Amino acid sequence: MGAGDSAAAVIYVHGLWMPGIESALLRRRLARVHGYHTYVFRYRSVYEPMLQIVAALRALIERIDAPQVHLLGHSLGGLIIMRCLEHYAMEQPGRVVFMGTPCAGSRAVRTLGSWPWGRRALGHAVREELLVERSRRWDSERELGIIAGTFPAGLAQLLVNFDEPNDGVVGISETRLEGAKSWLSVPVAHAGMLISATVARAAGNFFAEGCFGT
Repeated sequence: MGAGDSAAAVIYVHGLWMPGIESALLRRRLARVHGYHTYVFRYRSVYEPMLQIVAALRALIERIDAPQVHLLGHSLGGLIIMRCLEHYAMEQPGRVVFMGTPCAGSRAVRTLGSWPWGRRALGHAVREELLVERSRRWDSERELGIIAGTFPAGLAQLLVNFDEPNDGVVGISETRLEGAKSWLSVPVAHAGMLISATVARAAGNFFAEGCFGT
């Protein structure tokens, strides 16, 4: 987080039950190909409420001195980015990429949340975002690109019979968000996005050019 650095930055925001380290290969690829400085925003996905999480993300953004600050969210991480930009203005320009984010809700979460133990496992932020009926639209001035997976390998297969292509956790229709600039489907699973060279290349291209370019 140095002062006056000329390289653009990318902040990775992890999803539910993740520690952030799972993004190491993805961040390495973004750094190697595009020269980005990458950062991980870590939070306690089960125990912290959404407003506390987004305030901490804002604090990290404000500490980074870079000409551009891009935001990269996996799964729940995308919703956290969305809420952060709704509550706080960012001085630095940049773009946003969501990977496997359930922007239009989550059948898997609703099923899991129907059991008391499931609601506890999901935690505060997920309950606030995905167990309450909520319409969403991307109204930020920052351009948003969405990547959806279509390889159905994930634990949600045990909870939901998807009737559409999915990444094993999120259906492709659940990733759609009005106001997004670009949308891309890739044959990867929900967790597989984090190790996919195709996903890394697409995200890096969108941050640099505003299009996925794959």
